[in-house]
Amino acid sequence: MTETIGFIGSGMIGGSLARLAIAAGLDVVLSNSRDPETLSDLVGQLGEHARAATPAEAAQAGDLVVATIPLKAYTALPAKALRGKTVIDTMNYYKPRDAALPQLDSGDLTSSAMVQQHLADSRVVKACNNIVFHHLLTLARPSHSPERSALPIASDSHEAKEQVAQFLNVLGYDTVDVGTLSDSWRSQANTPVYCKPYMPEIPKGMSMDDTAAWIFESPGVPAPASKIKALVESAVPVNTGGSFEFFAAG
Repeated sequence: MTETIGFIGSGMIGGSLARLAIAAGLDVVLSNSRDPETLSDLVGQLGEHARAATPAEAAQAGDLVVATIPLKAYTALPAKALRGKTVIDTMNYYKPRDAALPQLDSGDLTSSAMVQQHLADSRVVKACNNIVFHHLLTLARPSHSPERSALPIASDSHEAKEQVAQFLNVLGYDTVDVGTLSDSWRSQANTPVYCKPYMPEIPKGMSMDDTAAWIFESPGVPAPASKIKALVESAVPVNTGGSFEFFAAG
């Protein structure tokens, strides 16, 4: 049973998932690349069911662990501490931020398959990478709600996918099984299921800065499993390295 969620990375996506987890009655252990004391404000906001730790400590404490750091830092994930764990990979490849990663640019690997190679003794599940952090927090709904949204997930482990699907269900989301990690490109940047299904139509004529501000303030639009499934199935391979500036997801 999942009772404690470890977080390696506690930024926008991590903070949103932590808030949802605590609202669902779970405990969270937060970490970042700096000292745990730098998370004191966030821990104070989250309350008694949250504490800060080092990445290795958060990995060891979690029944389930969320890896939500810039992809370029993926080798900093503590492989030894994560041995045997199910790890939710929210990370996206954004070339302007991460610099070129030839193995991804060539299409030989998906980013999650690359992370799985680093975490060879863990079970990596791609999830929560295709939605803006603001909408991830505001679109959560109870089971059987007519406004329930879905998130795509992918993994080489059926057991891990089930564990993550149960976790996301508790947080307020249905899931759509994309397939294995080699299929996880279907939810990466520039695909039909990436961010836009969960937001209203973007007004025309705005600058890039105004568009970004509008996205982070816009109300979310429910995206049911049927819609997400259709969008995932309609995806075709696209260039990797989406725009980090345009969508802050993952």
